[in-house]
Amino acid sequence: INAEYGQNNSVFVYGCDFSPTAIDIVQSHDMYDTERCSAFVCDISAENLNIPVEENSLDVITMIFVLSALNPDNMARCIANLVRYLKPGGHILFRDYGRYDLAQLRFKNGRCLSDNFYARGDGTKVYFFTQEEVDKLFCDAGLEKVQNIVDRRLQVNRARKLKMYRVWIQCKYMKPYLSV
Repeated sequence: INAEYGQNNSVFVYGCDFSPTAIDIVQSHDMYDTERCSAFVCDISAENLNIPVEENSLDVITMIFVLSALNPDNMARCIANLVRYLKPGGHILFRDYGRYDLAQLRFKNGRCLSDNFYARGDGTKVYFFTQEEVDKLFCDAGLEKVQNIVDRRLQVNRARKLKMYRVWIQCKYMKPYLSV
């Protein structure tokens, strides 16, 4: 925050994670400043989401490899929860795994829980999206599409002589302004 917005005192950042350990790491950092940010533990897919943020107050919500970690049955509720806190004209920035990403193709037999939803060896879960699925989730929550693209990249590890084909979905959705 300080490097980019150090002179702009109006910027305040909220951050949440399901993991108390992740929040402890953030809060213990030397640059963590409660005057500029608030990090808290939260399950954003909970039925009765209650967070220390006023509804209709956030300009931007980032969801970077967040939704894929949830059970598909909870994804729509998660987005609806977040939309409550987004102000009209505010944006959700989304980036997550796309269908047929290398990570999906590497899963061994027995790891698939349901269509395109897998269990990793460490017990965490991951879902692989199509553009259409993401668009339906966000539009059904009342948001308007600004951008929805597939980012396909070839990453090369020259030392190990590996080619890795990555697929991500990257989107921007906006909460509509209230009609008069």
